[in-house]
Amino acid sequence: MAISPESFAYLSKMIYENSAIVLNKGKEYLVESRLSPLVAQHKFTNINDYVARLKSMPFSAMHKEIIEAMTTNETSFFRDIHPFEAIKNEVLPEMIKSRASTRQLNIWSGACSSGQEAYSLAIMIREHFPMLSGWAVKIVATDLSEDVLNIARKGCYRPLDVNRGLPATMMVKYFEQQGVEWQVKKEIRQMVEFRQMNLAGNWPSLPSMDIVLMRNVLIYFDQETKQGILGKIRRVLKPDGPLFLGSAETTFNLDASFKRVVMGKAAAYRACT
Repeated sequence: MAISPESFAYLSKMIYENSAIVLNKGKEYLVESRLSPLVAQHKFTNINDYVARLKSMPFSAMHKEIIEAMTTNETSFFRDIHPFEAIKNEVLPEMIKSRASTRQLNIWSGACSSGQEAYSLAIMIREHFPMLSGWAVKIVATDLSEDVLNIARKGCYRPLDVNRGLPATMMVKYFEQQGVEWQVKKEIRQMVEFRQMNLAGNWPSLPSMDIVLMRNVLIYFDQETKQGILGKIRRVLKPDGPLFLGSAETTFNLDASFKRVVMGKAAAYRACT
């Protein structure tokens, strides 16, 4: 049974109020596909019976499960390679010079999902920048979903996940086989700190960031929420630090204090000076 307009309206409102994610009409198929495993898990006949049960109870773990299901995003190692190339070829060489006196580097992977982006950054640093081994390099990775953060902290991935975007040489060098899965080696896992964080809520204390990746997440928010997130990013991002958004995202008409900077085949945003 397809989701009814009433059920969709209830879920849209509940999800928006707790995550700021906007589900407009036309996204019914997405809700149905994401929630069908939960409908089966809780042994409901259909999604509308499931929603009826949710309506009859206060906010609970069942509601949180839905938000988790709707906020889990597609990711892979070195996804959309151009930002990684820009960081490797332009950003980090510049920062190695400009931060030579402090020898500190903070990178934030926002909406990190199951951790592939953050581990890709750690692998890239270990592979191409041995001179940073004596620096205090911190990669902070955040996500709303505790479920995907638990996966990320463990760093275990199916062969299919590891083979997507990751060269075979790096897989052998930075992963070890654990049964049928491949686990990121401890030395790489220790470079990343995973934290739970709601981008649309009150932010916990964060260190000043040299690089921020906030890719493919702003598209889920309304205009006001996007503006609020960009404003808070601006306050934690160092003046010369780049912000990398998804290829379909921009600060244009949202925050005039950012300017677009082209780096090879990638684009980033820096605070206007």
